[in-house]
Amino acid sequence: MPKKIKKIGVLTSGGDSPGMNSAIRSVARTCAYHNIECVGVYRGYEGLIEGDFKPMDARSVKGILNKGGTILKSARSKEFRTKEGRLQAFNSLTNAGVDGLIVIGGDGSFSGALVLNQEYNFPVIGIPGTIDNDIYGTSHTLGFDTALNTVVDAIDKIRDTASSHNRLFFIEVMGRDVGHIALNAGIAGGAEEILIPEEDLGLDRLVESLNRSRKSGKSSSIVIVAEGDKIGKNVFELKDFVDENLEDYDVRVSVLGHMQRGGSPSCFDRVLASRMGVKAVESLLEGKSNYMVGLKNGEMKLTPLESAIKGKTKINLELLRVSDIMSI
Repeated sequence: MPKKIKKIGVLTSGGDSPGMNSAIRSVARTCAYHNIECVGVYRGYEGLIEGDFKPMDARSVKGILNKGGTILKSARSKEFRTKEGRLQAFNSLTNAGVDGLIVIGGDGSFSGALVLNQEYNFPVIGIPGTIDNDIYGTSHTLGFDTALNTVVDAIDKIRDTASSHNRLFFIEVMGRDVGHIALNAGIAGGAEEILIPEEDLGLDRLVESLNRSRKSGKSSSIVIVAEGDKIGKNVFELKDFVDENLEDYDVRVSVLGHMQRGGSPSCFDRVLASRMGVKAVESLLEGKSNYMVGLKNGEMKLTPLESAIKGKTKINLELLRVSDIMSI
């Protein structure tokens, strides 16, 4: 029989995302509801190694539901990549009487949780927190919805100045390996073209699209570019290409960068984080381990951590078609 869980640790790791604090709050309060202890681990796996723990109860997490970032901080840990570092982390957990660990982060964070379980049979559950929405096993990761709202708001503001000056704006958004932010925000923001890693549209199509837009009467254009798009080396190279090949355009570049990670989480992300925290704690109490909690068809479901790490999300082909129709 699995060991009875009496104390649960929670940490955040990797890049921060809106909703992480909401998830921390949910974990702490679910533990309190079930009359078990909860400890927050500061600075991710680095804090796990150093034993940087702090008890958390229902009152200690008040006022963080609407806060961006993570009160537990996040840090990369080279030492945790070593067996010696992981042994020290395990000893820190054991010495603190922690029986299970909830890791909030992305695939790199989950990889750390998985190896900790494999080496020491320590119970772990993952909560997907990343704005890129690139984790297999959930339709939405924590922070994705908030990031979309942030990007759309920025597009709306940039369009105001683009229209005033008859300019073409390349707007770069996050998405090194996937184009979920670019595709969704591009449609919502009325972009004339959307460039994503999954679809190599090519420079010729870009020029053709911009020419078509000009001939149809559009005096300004917005092109959304995921940072991992394969057409050019970077968004500034795209600007240079258009400058050289389309004389009528006054081209500007706006890189939204890390502003996409910040800000108060949306209603959707707050509710999602609350649901995920409850599911994560109760899964550990039920003796489950090596799973990630995720949203599937509106319900909280478990996906094996290994599948979440190795699986690939797919771009919504319907949204690609919608994008083409809307940009006419």
